[in-house]
Amino acid sequence: MMNYIIGGLLIVILFSIAYAYLKPHKLHHARPLSTLALKGTYLIYLLVMLVVICFASLRDGGVSQVFDGAEFFVFLVVLFVPTVGIFSRKITRFSGNRVRYNIIFSVINLIMTLTLIVLYRF
Repeated sequence: MMNYIIGGLLIVILFSIAYAYLKPHKLHHARPLSTLALKGTYLIYLLVMLVVICFASLRDGGVSQVFDGAEFFVFLVVLFVPTVGIFSRKITRFSGNRVRYNIIFSVINLIMTLTLIVLYRF
């Protein structure tokens, strides 16, 4: 029972830190919709990721049994690609094409979320 409480508390803490960093309530004046899409899809991805990791770690054998073999490498890609995308959004090289960048990584976040659900479910 204590594992569930600690896992839930960890999810709340990590999600709160991500929310404070992203500040989805503060939208960019020139591109509000694409910014909201990027931040919103990343927060949805992060919530699903944290819940899947929590549930997988509470199973017999842990995460290594849930994601075994080639699935583990796909899991690592799913783990890092959206985070790299959200951290690299302020690079000056992308400033001219920021709307396109936001939309592309919003779609990538959704694809990674669905991939994570499929990996955990099957």
